[in-house]
Parts: sequence; C-alpha cells; structure tokens
Amino acid sequence: MIEKRQFYINGQWVDPAMAQDFTVIDPSTEDPCAVISLGSQADTDAAVAAAKAALPGWMATPAADRIALVEKLIDVYETRGEDLAQAMSLEMGAPIDMSRTQQVGAGIWHLKNFVRAAKAFQFDRPLGDHAPNDRIIYEAVGVAALITPWNWPMNQITLKAGAAAIAGCTMVLKPSEQSPLNAMIFAEMMDEAGFPAGVFNLVNGDGAGVGTQLAGHPDVDMVSFTGSTRAGTAISKTAADTLKKVHLELGGKGANVVFADADEKAVKRGVLHMMNNTGQSCNAPSRMLVQRPIYDQAVETAAEVAGKVSVGGALEEGRHIGPVVNELQWTKIQDLIQKGIDEGARLVAGGTGRPEGLNKGYYVRPTIFADANNQMTIAREEIFGPVLTMIPFDTEEEAIEIANDTPYGLTNYVQTQDGDRANRMARALRSGMVEMNGQSRSAGSPFGGMKQSGNGREGGIWGLEDFLEVKAVGGWAAE
Repeated sequence: MIEKRQFYINGQWVDPAMAQDFTVIDPSTEDPCAVISLGSQADTDAAVAAAKAALPGWMATPAADRIALVEKLIDVYETRGEDLAQAMSLEMGAPIDMSRTQQVGAGIWHLKNFVRAAKAFQFDRPLGDHAPNDRIIYEAVGVAALITPWNWPMNQITLKAGAAAIAGCTMVLKPSEQSPLNAMIFAEMMDEAGFPAGVFNLVNGDGAGVGTQLAGHPDVDMVSFTGSTRAGTAISKTAADTLKKVHLELGGKGANVVFADADEKAVKRGVLHMMNNTGQSCNAPSRMLVQRPIYDQAVETAAEVAGKVSVGGALEEGRHIGPVVNELQWTKIQDLIQKGIDEGARLVAGGTGRPEGLNKGYYVRPTIFADANNQMTIAREEIFGPVLTMIPFDTEEEAIEIANDTPYGLTNYVQTQDGDRANRMARALRSGMVEMNGQSRSAGSPFGGMKQSGNGREGGIWGLEDFLEVKAVGGWAAE
C-alpha cells in the first residue's frame, strides 16, 4: 500500500502536526490503495504562513521569469506523465489509456496555453492615449487557496496553479482526499522545476477540515474552488467574513439540443460524450433534447450505443469506462436511476446494479432514460455518473425554454446544420459555454459557468485575470 503522510510546505516535505490518517480506496477493487494524512489547523496555518512570507518576493519577480518557471514545469511534467496516469487510474478510476491521454494531457495543455497567453499579456499598460499619465497595473491577488476535485485532477490543478504562478500569487493546494496521489506528484514537479520555497504548498485534507480552514483564513486573499454547488455555497459563506475573492467552478446539468437536421453522428457523439470519464464531468451533456421528428430513432440509436459501451477496471488497457470514484457516489447514482424509473421515465439501456460479470468495484451500467420531462429528478439533479436523460421537443423556442429551465448554467450543446439557428441558440442559451456540432472550444477559451454553476473563468487570459487585481495609477512619471 502507498503511504503519503507528508505535506509540501515552504519548499520541504514535512510531517503533519497531528497525524490523522485517511485511507484511499481503489474504486476498481474496493480495496485500500493508499494511506495519507489529513491536515490540522496547525498544518494549514504553516502552509499559509509560508505562502504569505514568499508573496512579496514572488510578486516582485518579473513576469518573464515566472513564465520561464512554468515552462520549466512543462518540461518536468513531460517526464512524469506515466506516474500521473498510473496514480489517477488507481485512485479515481480513470481507465489507464484515457488517463494517459485525456487526464494527463489536459494538464500540459492548460500550462502551455497559459504560457502563450501570458507572453502576450500586458501586466503594466497605459490607460489610453487620452491619459498619458495614467497606468493600469495588474498585480497578484495574494495568497491563493486552491481546492480541487477528484474527477479531473490534473486538469483542475494546472488550471489553478499555472495561472496563479504566472500571476504572481503564492499558493496552498488542497486536493481532494479521494485523489491525492497525483497532487503529491505535482508537488514534486513544482519542486524539481525550481519554484522558490513557499510559492507552492500542499496540505492534504477534507473539505470540512482544511477546506474550511483555508476558506476562512484571514491571511488567504483568494479561494479558487472546483466542486459541487453545495460545497461552493458553504465556501462562499465561510469566506464572506474576510471578504476574500472567491472563484467558483461548480456543477452542471447541460442540455444537448439535437435538431431534426443534425448530422447523422450527433446522437452517438452525445452518448459517448456523456459516458466519457464514467459521466463524472461537470460539463457532461446529461440532458439530450431531441426534436420530435427524429426522436424515436434517436432513442433507438442512443440505447444501441450505450449497450456497446464496455465497463472494466481502471488499470486494464483498451477503450472502456471505469468505475465511479467511491461507494458514496455509486449509491447516489443507484438511487437516482431508481428515482428515474419510479417517476415514469422509460429505461431503454442500463439500470440499477453493477454491469454483468462485475461483482466488486464501483461500476455503474451505462444507462439511458427516454420519454422524460424536465421536472423529473433525473433532469434536475446532477447525477455525476454514466446516465443520460432524453427529452423530446417540438420547436426551437421550446428547446430553449427546456434547456434554460435549470439552476445550472455551465455548458450547453447544439446539433444543427442550420448556421443561423446555431448562432441564435448560442445567444439564447444561459450558460458560460456553448459547443456546437461536436466542435470543442479552442486553446485559450475560458471555462466557467453562470447561475449555480459558478462565477469564475479558467484558462487562457481569463484564467490569469482571475488571479490578478487591477490597480489604477494617476500621475505616473514618464520613464
């Protein structure tokens, strides 16, 4: 069993102030795979103090030098890809091939995009030609607490740490206790890249412990959190007493609107997108809205595609989906599948229980519900598993009404070959992101939502700006 009982604070691996162990479970087998220590208030205080002490020097470091260190981190990252892939497959269940490509690849993608954006970013600029003695200076928010989830670990860690480092913030990372091993490898990478002591710190812990301590800490200037809407609400309330900046990337219940003129691969593409990462993505297209003329065929296609999605262990090579992360999630998903049945949705693929031949591990059957309406629980709540809900619609206006009838607003999807309609839908859908006809967003595009899906933007220039304060200066002396 792997033992990771130290924290990375002030450039050193240190023993926790108080040893409270947490056992990480391999979701493929339900067996323990690692033991870590959870941080105490003393550990949180030590990490924050180190970050606070390092802040003046790191803020004063030229942006070009901070960018160069992130470039060095990219070089180190490329040497540790297999270590990261193995860790994430073990601890959170991503199939190893998917872990090597998507999970590991997401991190290096974001770091490279931050470097590109930062090299073109003016951290110090004139207000405008009309005001020659006014300057706008972008400077670090300060000490940033980074609280990351288990479902896309490297994706979220790099989106936060890469931007914070370039912006000049110092950091305390609290990864999910469900997937801590990849984060500790990342700390090793930051150390090897040569970041100064105290710029990056890591303390393991749970949300109720270290997460709450960071959110309320008077010396933390900003919290960047990715996770559930419930936890984001709690963090916001805790952070309010110190008026710190709070950046939230929360849940979603995205609509995938499939019009009658959609391309022939649209339904299959939507089902496979939903099943990716075993449905454990906040931007998953979990509600498929299908125009009625093609609805019956779409249901048939979706059921056929789901029936061909294989399920297997995370360390098995090949194209399949793995388990969900833990027993709590598995039980929640089972309850929601049963709720869908009880409320009258038509089950056309999957259902409750484990897939055939799998009697151990947190495996979920790829599940499709048809003939649902938007008031059913499976259409309202974020299931966070491989479960797709299909809803028919007649008109464009009805599709917009159904898609927007949700407390969430992260990502919506549109499938149509009518360009004017696609553009109308993009403007009408209330979400931070809209993707059309299988085209994902490009490098540097911001990731984030509206409503209960959060209030921040991650990636590219917008990701940098979230970690920067704007300082307006009048009477600037000519240089």
